[in-house]
Amino acid sequence: MSPRSFFILITLPLVVLVSIAPALSETPEEIAAITNAAERGNQGAQLLLGLIYREGRGVPRDAHKAFYWIDKSAHERQPYSQFVLGQMYATGEGTARDTKQALDWWQKAAEQNQAQAQLALGEAYFYGKETKQDYHEAEYWLAKAADQGVAQAQYLLGKMYQQGHGVPQDLERGKHWLTRAAAQGHSEAIKLLHFFTDVGEDTMVGYEASREQLKKRADQGDVEAQYQLAIRYETGAWGVRQHSDQALYWFNKAAEKGYKPAMHSLADIYEKGLLGVKPDPKLAAKWRERAK
Repeated sequence: MSPRSFFILITLPLVVLVSIAPALSETPEEIAAITNAAERGNQGAQLLLGLIYREGRGVPRDAHKAFYWIDKSAHERQPYSQFVLGQMYATGEGTARDTKQALDWWQKAAEQNQAQAQLALGEAYFYGKETKQDYHEAEYWLAKAADQGVAQAQYLLGKMYQQGHGVPQDLERGKHWLTRAAAQGHSEAIKLLHFFTDVGEDTMVGYEASREQLKKRADQGDVEAQYQLAIRYETGAWGVRQHSDQALYWFNKAAEKGYKPAMHSLADIYEKGLLGVKPDPKLAAKWRERAK
């Protein structure tokens, strides 16, 4: 089978490995193989077949067939299928619109750590779109997605803390999350950062600086540049290759100079065991205390 947007490897026992890339239409032979696997109960093949019908890749688009196969896969606890099924219920795609079902399926996927479902739940509770507005639930699920690097979740979480949306206003935590979203090019996060009086420079210029420019300033002791460089190494954003050790190095550099956003970052890293470090409650508490 030639390389496709979805590459399928079927073995015994039946397993489907999925690699998602820019979509190409599957060939009739590929669709036949996927259909055969789906009919034999393979959850990965069921998801693929549902997406093929949903997007019309090599077959006419058919929302009802898409729903049928994605629903089957979701009931087998495939987390991405559960997220997509929630989307389909939320919009009435291939089925009757049902906001309760949408939330239920997003919840199932989110509890399996599916980041897009965590964002969907967080947005639903933040805006009161599919349910009653609940900032406590919004904060909880947005934080889960934000920890996985979802820029929109980082932006909304930062906005909550910056503006006191249903949570105590906390400008430092707000800047912490907005900075992470901005490092991934989130334009609304960059705009909000303009309202922080302690940025000390034009925010857009700061985020558009090259790695070399930031490195030069960081080496000269500029704590904002050290922090921005750490964020880029942490996320792999803006043309910088992700490098956990370099991220930790620069977070520590900025934190040791008293830069509170870097302290908050280190507290999160040690509390949750991010960047490959082991969770260390004592170090997390140390940095949180110093950030007060």
